[in-house]
Amino acid sequence: MSTTVKTQVREKGQHSNLTKLRGEGFVPAVVYGYKTGTSSIAVSEKDLLKTLREVGRNGVMKLELEGKKLNVVLSDYQMDVLKGRVVHADFLAINMSDELEVSVTVVPTGDSVGVSEGGVLNQSNREVTIKVKPSAIPEVIEVDVTELAVGDTLTVGDIREKTEFHILNEDDFALVSVSAPRSDEELETTADEPAVAEDENAEENTEKATETKE
Repeated sequence: MSTTVKTQVREKGQHSNLTKLRGEGFVPAVVYGYKTGTSSIAVSEKDLLKTLREVGRNGVMKLELEGKKLNVVLSDYQMDVLKGRVVHADFLAINMSDELEVSVTVVPTGDSVGVSEGGVLNQSNREVTIKVKPSAIPEVIEVDVTELAVGDTLTVGDIREKTEFHILNEDDFALVSVSAPRSDEELETTADEPAVAEDENAEENTEKATETKE
């Protein structure tokens, strides 16, 4: 079920207006797409976050704009990492009958044979792009890594026939692999590398400083 988020039209323009909106708990945003022009709006950050918790990052929600309800998905957003706040959002108005191209998180499941033998599980890519109707967009796509041995790589080609979704990535798009554990010598070398780099940088900076003085 779609969740409705109320919006208000905002005027484009001065940075001070955006700061004021954010200070009042609103997120400056734009909505565009199916049967609508590009509109500058503002939504309650509290309501937006609550809705995203309910429907998920890729879920469909409704925006109420000037008496009209639009089916939308959150196409993009910007965060203030330090304050943990949403500072801007882009909403894409959609036709519920048309398929969309969306990025979905890949989640490895199961206990890899290779990991149980001491290997290290690596996730090369954390998302795949799929084409799907809005009502069927999954929050995540799970991939079973149980059979992965040391040296094995799981690609899109390996899961394409096992998933109900139309994946747009190429067959050789790597998802998860299991690498051999590092030897003690490799770990010691890795630990020493930053120190060597720091020494080289320090020496280089000293040389530059000397040249400047001269």
